[in-house]
Amino acid sequence: MIKQRTLKSLTRAVGVGLHSGQRVELTLRPAPPDTGIVFRRVDLPLVVDIPMAAASVTDTRLATRVENGGARVSTVEHLMSACSGLGIDNLFVDITAEEVPILDGSAASFVFLLQSAGIEFQNAPRRFLRVLEPVEVRVGQGPQERWARLEPYHGYRLSFEIDFEHPAVDSSGQRFEFDMSRDSYSRDIARARTFGFTKDVEMMRLNGLGLGGGLDNAIVMDDYKVLNAGGLRYDDEFVKHKILDAMGDMYMLGKPLLAAYSAFRSGHELNNKLLRELLSRPNAWDLVSFDNEKAAPGGFGQLARAW
Repeated sequence: MIKQRTLKSLTRAVGVGLHSGQRVELTLRPAPPDTGIVFRRVDLPLVVDIPMAAASVTDTRLATRVENGGARVSTVEHLMSACSGLGIDNLFVDITAEEVPILDGSAASFVFLLQSAGIEFQNAPRRFLRVLEPVEVRVGQGPQERWARLEPYHGYRLSFEIDFEHPAVDSSGQRFEFDMSRDSYSRDIARARTFGFTKDVEMMRLNGLGLGGGLDNAIVMDDYKVLNAGGLRYDDEFVKHKILDAMGDMYMLGKPLLAAYSAFRSGHELNNKLLRELLSRPNAWDLVSFDNEKAAPGGFGQLARAW
Protein backbone atom coordinates (compact mmCIF):
# COMPACT_ATOMS: atom_id res chain seq x y z
CA MET A 1 0.00 0.00 0.00
CA ILE A 2 1.18 3.53 -0.82
CA LYS A 3 0.89 5.16 2.59
CA GLN A 4 0.36 8.71 3.78
CA ARG A 5 3.29 10.58 5.32
CA THR A 6 3.93 13.09 8.07
CA LEU A 7 6.90 14.19 10.18
CA LYS A 8 8.52 12.15 12.93
CA SER A 9 9.12 15.21 15.12
CA LEU A 10 8.56 18.95 15.09
CA THR A 11 11.00 21.46 13.62
CA ARG A 12 11.22 25.26 13.72
CA ALA A 13 12.50 28.18 11.67
CA VAL A 14 12.66 31.97 12.14
CA GLY A 15 12.86 34.46 9.29
CA VAL A 16 11.24 37.47 7.64
CA GLY A 17 8.39 37.73 5.17
CA LEU A 18 9.45 38.59 1.61
CA HIS A 19 6.70 41.18 1.15
CA SER A 20 5.88 42.21 4.73
CA GLY A 21 9.43 42.33 6.09
CA GLN A 22 8.00 41.08 9.41
CA ARG A 23 9.84 38.66 11.67
CA VAL A 24 7.97 35.35 11.76
CA GLU A 25 8.35 32.07 13.59
CA LEU A 26 7.35 28.83 11.92
CA THR A 27 6.83 25.46 13.63
CA LEU A 28 6.18 22.34 11.55
CA ARG A 29 4.47 19.54 13.50
CA PRO A 30 3.28 16.00 12.73
CA ALA A 31 -0.44 15.60 11.98
CA PRO A 32 -2.73 12.54 12.01
CA PRO A 33 -3.77 10.73 8.80
CA ASP A 34 -6.27 12.55 6.58
CA THR A 35 -5.51 15.93 8.20
CA GLY A 36 -3.92 17.45 5.13
CA ILE A 37 -1.67 20.48 5.45
CA VAL A 38 -3.11 23.02 7.86
CA PHE A 39 -1.64 26.45 8.62
CA ARG A 40 -2.45 27.71 12.13
CA ARG A 41 -2.27 31.40 13.05
CA VAL A 42 -1.07 30.92 16.63
CA ASP A 43 -0.42 34.66 17.18
CA LEU A 44 -4.13 35.53 17.18
CA PRO A 45 -6.26 35.73 20.38
CA LEU A 46 -7.95 32.53 19.21
CA VAL A 47 -5.92 30.16 17.06
CA VAL A 48 -7.35 29.95 13.51
CA ASP A 49 -6.80 26.90 11.29
CA ILE A 50 -6.47 27.42 7.54
CA PRO A 51 -6.64 24.09 5.68
CA MET A 52 -4.87 24.14 2.33
CA ALA A 53 -7.40 23.92 -0.49
CA ALA A 54 -7.91 25.57 -3.86
CA ALA A 55 -10.90 27.48 -2.45
CA SER A 56 -8.79 28.85 0.42
CA VAL A 57 -6.76 30.99 -2.01
CA THR A 58 -7.94 34.61 -1.91
CA ASP A 59 -5.05 36.53 -3.50
CA THR A 60 -2.41 35.62 -6.08
CA ARG A 61 -0.60 38.91 -6.63
CA LEU A 62 3.13 38.01 -6.57
CA ALA A 63 2.43 35.16 -4.11
CA THR A 64 -0.30 32.75 -3.04
CA ARG A 65 -2.38 33.88 -0.06
CA VAL A 66 -4.85 31.70 1.82
CA GLU A 67 -7.54 32.82 4.23
CA ASN A 68 -10.15 31.54 6.67
CA GLY A 69 -12.55 33.82 8.51
CA GLY A 70 -10.36 36.89 8.10
CA ALA A 71 -7.15 35.13 9.21
CA ARG A 72 -4.67 34.93 6.38
CA VAL A 73 -1.22 33.61 5.46
CA SER A 74 0.70 34.73 2.38
CA THR A 75 3.56 33.25 0.34
CA VAL A 76 2.69 29.64 1.14
CA GLU A 77 3.85 28.29 -2.23
CA HIS A 78 7.50 27.47 -1.41
CA LEU A 79 6.65 25.42 1.67
CA MET A 80 3.77 23.75 -0.19
CA SER A 81 6.17 22.94 -3.03
CA ALA A 82 8.59 21.27 -0.62
CA CYS A 83 5.70 19.22 0.82
CA SER A 84 4.71 18.18 -2.69
CA GLY A 85 8.26 17.29 -3.69
CA LEU A 86 8.84 15.19 -0.56
CA GLY A 87 5.33 13.69 -0.48
CA ILE A 88 4.20 15.13 2.86
CA ASP A 89 0.45 14.56 3.24
CA ASN A 90 -0.29 15.66 6.80
CA LEU A 91 1.28 18.62 8.58
CA PHE A 92 0.44 21.36 11.05
CA VAL A 93 2.18 24.66 10.28
CA ASP A 94 2.10 27.00 13.27
CA ILE A 95 2.90 30.56 12.22
CA THR A 96 3.16 33.83 14.16
CA ALA A 97 2.49 36.35 11.36
CA GLU A 98 0.67 36.82 8.05
CA GLU A 99 3.48 35.58 5.82
CA VAL A 100 5.64 32.47 5.58
CA PRO A 101 9.34 33.40 6.00
CA ILE A 102 11.15 33.64 2.69
CA LEU A 103 14.40 32.13 4.10
CA ASP A 104 16.75 31.83 1.08
CA GLY A 105 14.06 32.47 -1.55
CA SER A 106 13.75 28.85 -2.65
CA ALA A 107 12.27 25.65 -1.21
CA ALA A 108 15.66 24.24 -0.17
CA SER A 109 15.45 25.45 3.44
CA PHE A 110 11.99 23.89 3.81
CA VAL A 111 13.27 20.61 2.35
CA PHE A 112 16.11 20.67 4.90
CA LEU A 113 13.69 21.36 7.77
CA LEU A 114 11.30 18.58 6.72
CA GLN A 115 14.03 16.01 6.17
CA SER A 116 15.77 16.98 9.42
CA ALA A 117 12.54 16.35 11.36
CA GLY A 118 12.29 12.96 9.66
CA ILE A 119 9.48 11.68 7.46
CA GLU A 120 7.45 8.64 8.45
CA PHE A 121 4.76 6.54 6.86
CA GLN A 122 1.29 6.42 8.39
CA ASN A 123 -1.09 3.48 8.41
CA ALA A 124 -3.55 5.00 5.95
CA PRO A 125 -3.70 4.87 2.14
CA ARG A 126 -2.42 7.85 0.21
CA ARG A 127 -5.18 9.16 -2.06
CA PHE A 128 -4.26 10.70 -5.39
CA LEU A 129 -6.33 13.01 -7.55
CA ARG A 130 -6.12 11.45 -11.01
CA VAL A 131 -6.88 13.60 -14.04
CA LEU A 132 -9.08 11.74 -16.55
CA GLU A 133 -9.47 14.30 -19.33
CA PRO A 134 -7.64 17.47 -20.41
CA VAL A 135 -8.43 20.69 -18.57
CA GLU A 136 -7.04 24.05 -19.69
CA VAL A 137 -7.27 27.73 -18.84
CA ARG A 138 -6.03 30.39 -21.22
CA VAL A 139 -5.94 34.19 -21.09
CA GLY A 140 -4.75 36.91 -23.47
CA GLN A 141 -3.88 36.76 -27.14
CA GLY A 142 -0.73 37.07 -29.19
CA PRO A 143 2.22 38.39 -27.14
CA GLN A 144 -0.01 38.52 -24.04
CA GLU A 145 -1.15 34.90 -24.25
CA ARG A 146 -0.71 32.73 -21.14
CA TRP A 147 -2.03 29.25 -20.47
CA ALA A 148 -1.87 26.25 -18.14
CA ARG A 149 -3.09 22.72 -18.77
CA LEU A 150 -3.56 19.36 -17.02
CA GLU A 151 -3.73 16.12 -19.00
CA PRO A 152 -4.05 12.44 -18.05
CA TYR A 153 -0.71 10.85 -17.14
CA HIS A 154 0.23 7.83 -15.01
CA GLY A 155 2.58 9.81 -12.81
CA TYR A 156 3.33 13.46 -12.20
CA ARG A 157 5.15 15.50 -14.82
CA LEU A 158 5.50 19.28 -15.09
CA SER A 159 6.78 21.23 -18.07
CA PHE A 160 7.02 25.01 -18.11
CA GLU A 161 8.10 27.63 -20.62
CA ILE A 162 8.88 31.25 -19.74
CA ASP A 163 9.25 34.25 -22.06
CA PHE A 164 11.04 37.24 -20.53
CA GLU A 165 12.65 39.95 -22.62
CA HIS A 166 15.77 40.33 -20.51
CA PRO A 167 19.40 39.51 -21.41
CA ALA A 168 20.07 37.46 -18.26
CA VAL A 169 16.92 35.39 -18.69
CA ASP A 170 17.28 35.06 -22.46
CA SER A 171 20.75 33.55 -22.00
CA SER A 172 19.39 30.86 -19.66
CA GLY A 173 17.22 27.83 -20.36
CA GLN A 174 13.60 28.96 -20.68
CA ARG A 175 11.90 25.58 -20.85
CA PHE A 176 12.22 22.66 -18.45
CA GLU A 177 10.45 19.39 -17.75
CA PHE A 178 10.43 17.63 -14.38
CA ASP A 179 9.08 14.11 -13.82
CA MET A 180 8.63 12.68 -10.34
CA SER A 181 9.34 9.16 -11.62
CA ARG A 182 12.87 9.88 -12.84
CA ASP A 183 14.07 13.19 -11.38
CA SER A 184 14.99 14.40 -7.89
CA TYR A 185 13.02 17.34 -6.50
CA SER A 186 15.68 18.14 -3.89
CA ARG A 187 18.48 18.11 -6.46
CA ASP A 188 16.77 19.50 -9.56
CA ILE A 189 14.12 21.99 -8.38
CA ALA A 190 14.24 22.90 -4.68
CA ARG A 191 17.23 25.30 -4.81
CA ALA A 192 15.74 27.57 -7.51
CA ARG A 193 15.13 31.04 -6.04
CA THR A 194 12.45 33.61 -6.65
CA PHE A 195 13.58 36.48 -8.87
CA GLY A 196 12.82 40.13 -9.53
CA PHE A 197 14.01 43.31 -11.20
CA THR A 198 15.43 46.45 -9.59
CA LYS A 199 13.09 48.58 -11.72
CA ASP A 200 10.12 46.94 -9.98
CA VAL A 201 11.42 47.31 -6.42
CA GLU A 202 10.33 50.93 -5.90
CA MET A 203 6.84 50.25 -7.24
CA MET A 204 6.50 47.16 -5.04
CA ARG A 205 7.61 48.96 -1.91
CA LEU A 206 5.23 51.83 -2.55
CA ASN A 207 2.51 49.16 -2.51
CA GLY A 208 3.80 47.60 0.71
CA LEU A 209 5.42 44.63 -1.04
CA GLY A 210 8.97 43.31 -1.26
CA LEU A 211 9.90 44.87 2.09
CA GLY A 212 11.90 41.80 3.17
CA GLY A 213 13.53 41.07 -0.19
CA GLY A 214 17.22 41.34 -0.99
CA LEU A 215 20.20 39.65 -2.57
CA ASP A 216 20.27 37.01 0.17
CA ASN A 217 16.79 35.68 -0.62
CA ALA A 218 16.12 36.42 -4.31
CA ILE A 219 17.77 36.66 -7.70
CA VAL A 220 17.90 40.39 -8.43
CA MET A 221 18.50 41.80 -11.92
CA ASP A 222 19.07 45.27 -13.30
CA ASP A 223 18.39 46.00 -16.99
CA TYR A 224 21.26 43.80 -18.14
CA LYS A 225 22.53 41.25 -15.64
CA VAL A 226 22.12 39.25 -12.44
CA LEU A 227 23.40 41.29 -9.47
CA ASN A 228 23.93 38.40 -7.03
CA ALA A 229 27.64 37.85 -6.42
CA GLY A 230 27.32 34.08 -6.72
CA GLY A 231 25.34 34.18 -9.95
CA LEU A 232 22.75 31.46 -10.64
CA ARG A 233 22.44 28.12 -8.84
CA TYR A 234 21.20 26.40 -12.01
CA ASP A 235 21.78 27.45 -15.61
CA ASP A 236 17.99 27.45 -15.96
CA GLU A 237 17.13 28.67 -12.45
CA PHE A 238 14.39 31.05 -13.62
CA VAL A 239 12.18 28.43 -15.28
CA LYS A 240 12.96 25.92 -12.51
CA HIS A 241 11.61 28.37 -9.96
CA LYS A 242 8.40 28.61 -11.98
CA ILE A 243 8.08 24.81 -11.76
CA LEU A 244 8.78 25.06 -8.01
CA ASP A 245 5.95 27.58 -7.67
CA ALA A 246 3.62 25.51 -9.84
CA MET A 247 4.19 22.43 -7.67
CA GLY A 248 3.25 24.48 -4.62
CA ASP A 249 0.17 25.91 -6.31
CA MET A 250 -0.99 22.50 -7.58
CA TYR A 251 -0.59 21.00 -4.10
CA MET A 252 -3.33 23.37 -2.93
CA LEU A 253 -5.64 20.58 -4.11
CA GLY A 254 -4.86 18.92 -0.80
CA LYS A 255 -3.86 15.70 -2.55
CA PRO A 256 -1.03 14.65 -4.87
CA LEU A 257 -1.81 14.81 -8.57
CA LEU A 258 -1.55 12.11 -11.18
CA ALA A 259 -1.33 14.30 -14.27
CA ALA A 260 0.87 16.04 -16.77
CA TYR A 261 0.96 19.79 -16.07
CA SER A 262 2.20 22.12 -18.80
CA ALA A 263 2.22 25.90 -18.89
CA PHE A 264 3.36 28.90 -20.85
CA ARG A 265 3.95 32.12 -18.89
CA SER A 266 1.61 30.97 -16.14
CA GLY A 267 1.66 32.19 -12.55
CA HIS A 268 -0.14 31.84 -9.24
CA GLU A 269 -3.42 33.31 -10.53
CA LEU A 270 -3.67 31.08 -13.59
CA ASN A 271 -2.57 28.02 -11.62
CA ASN A 272 -5.36 28.54 -9.11
CA LYS A 273 -7.88 29.07 -11.92
CA LEU A 274 -6.74 25.77 -13.41
CA LEU A 275 -7.40 23.96 -10.12
CA ARG A 276 -10.84 25.52 -9.79
CA GLU A 277 -11.68 24.61 -13.38
CA LEU A 278 -10.59 21.02 -12.73
CA LEU A 279 -12.65 20.71 -9.55
CA SER A 280 -15.71 22.18 -11.28
CA ARG A 281 -15.70 19.26 -13.72
CA PRO A 282 -16.37 16.07 -11.71
CA ASN A 283 -16.03 13.89 -14.80
CA ALA A 284 -12.48 15.15 -15.38
CA TRP A 285 -10.97 13.50 -12.29
CA ASP A 286 -11.32 10.83 -9.65
CA LEU A 287 -9.59 9.76 -6.44
CA VAL A 288 -7.44 6.62 -6.38
CA SER A 289 -5.19 4.76 -3.97
CA PHE A 290 -2.79 1.88 -4.56
CA ASP A 291 -2.86 -1.29 -2.46
CA ASN A 292 0.00 -2.66 -4.54
CA GLU A 293 3.05 -0.44 -4.87
CA LYS A 294 3.89 -2.03 -8.22
CA ALA A 295 0.67 -0.62 -9.68
CA ALA A 296 1.57 2.91 -8.65
CA PRO A 297 3.55 5.30 -10.84
CA GLY A 298 7.30 5.36 -10.27
CA GLY A 299 8.63 7.73 -7.64
CA PHE A 300 5.65 7.61 -5.29
CA GLY A 301 6.25 4.49 -3.22
CA GLN A 302 9.54 5.37 -1.54
CA LEU A 303 10.63 8.43 0.42
CA ALA A 304 12.17 11.14 -1.72
CA ARG A 305 15.92 10.95 -2.17
CA ALA A 306 17.95 13.34 -0.05
CA TRP A 307 20.45 15.81 -1.44
